[in-house]
Amino acid sequence: MHKSKKYQEKLKLVDRLKLYSLDEAIALLKQTKRAKFDETVEVSVKLGHLKKGDTVRGTVLLPGGSGKAKKVAVIAKGDKLKEAEKAGADVFGSDELVEKIQGGFMDFDVLLATPDSMSSVGKLGRILGTKGLMPNPKSGTVTFDIEKTVGEFKAGKLEFKVDKTGVINVPAGKVSFDNGKIKENITTLINAVIKAKPPSAKGGGFVKSIALSTTMGPGIKVNINEFAAVAAAHGGE
Repeated sequence: MHKSKKYQEKLKLVDRLKLYSLDEAIALLKQTKRAKFDETVEVSVKLGHLKKGDTVRGTVLLPGGSGKAKKVAVIAKGDKLKEAEKAGADVFGSDELVEKIQGGFMDFDVLLATPDSMSSVGKLGRILGTKGLMPNPKSGTVTFDIEKTVGEFKAGKLEFKVDKTGVINVPAGKVSFDNGKIKENITTLINAVIKAKPPSAKGGGFVKSIALSTTMGPGIKVNINEFAAVAAAHGGE
């Protein structure tokens, strides 16, 4: 695939064989951005030692925020709908919202559901599953604590899940954030991934590699030893 001249220039700034410290990698991110818009900081975590059927997923509240306002939808009943409205949910409803989504409505980034609504939400499995939007207790999106959960997702809480290639890709803020805020976001994210390690993934080597990039920039490899203490506390990295 042909890359632009500007991309090739940015690529020259990165030593592809070097494992950068997190501070070095973040500083380099600022130099490799190339778009006029405020690019997103992308984190890519390659996992190893996953057995067939293992899934690594969870949620993480980025302390510095994600830099993107998320549209939150809630499917609930009774007083929980009032709670959703009070918390600032963008869309909320009961069976009528389920029908609306069945009809093609998808104007939201996160869908929350109360446990007593899941029998109705189950009808949406085929529609939501392919988009990664199906509410799930493991990711904290099936809950009765609607007010708190809506607030957290509005404040920058993110879901993460390993894909079929064993990689987790998550945004961790914007390039315009100060370096300290980006570092805090990335550290919080990597720690959350390590803590989500399944029991079957024993020993070291769970996190094989970490790379940072901007939306339009080249990948920058990070030395995973920076997270060794957290990895050791959870049975190796």
